[in-house]
Amino acid sequence: MNRLRIEGYLYLVAFIACVPAANWLIGNIGTTCIPKGPCLVPVAPGLNGPITAPSGVLMIGAALVLRDLLQRRLGKAWAVGAIVVGALLSAFVAPPALVIASMIAFLLSELADFAVYTPLQQRGLVRAVLLSSLVGLVVDSVVFLYLAFGSLNYLGGQVIGKLWMVLLALPLVHWLRRRDERLGISPA
Repeated sequence: MNRLRIEGYLYLVAFIACVPAANWLIGNIGTTCIPKGPCLVPVAPGLNGPITAPSGVLMIGAALVLRDLLQRRLGKAWAVGAIVVGALLSAFVAPPALVIASMIAFLLSELADFAVYTPLQQRGLVRAVLLSSLVGLVVDSVVFLYLAFGSLNYLGGQVIGKLWMVLLALPLVHWLRRRDERLGISPA
């Protein structure tokens, strides 16, 4: 098995693990856990205290980038299959209402990410990852918060938290693109 396929399988495993990990985090880890609500983590400073978001936010931000890298290495079919598997795995780690909200938000956001990334990837990997992730993180945040909690109270925190993960990943994405160019590797 060649090195790039192995790299793709590592992205696959990491991507699929992000969704159940995010759902587990929301109910179990945070600086504040609201009764019958999410556990929250600070994602940015604010005027009246830190801006917070449900704690799974960082994992979903990472998932948006990992899905793009997975598609780059293994192709579109693998990426779509991983979206479905990741959503289904959520059922094992979260309450039913959270699972349904998470599955719907994850499916819609990853498909939006897929729709933006796919046509842009040939014109620039870093730009494609950034723009597709921005679309995906907004869709995920709005849909998840509305379905899971019936409000958009944490929308700013959700967007900021996911954006942090995307921005932190961009230097790695840039390095991967440069390495691929040096080695004469084209996307799947």
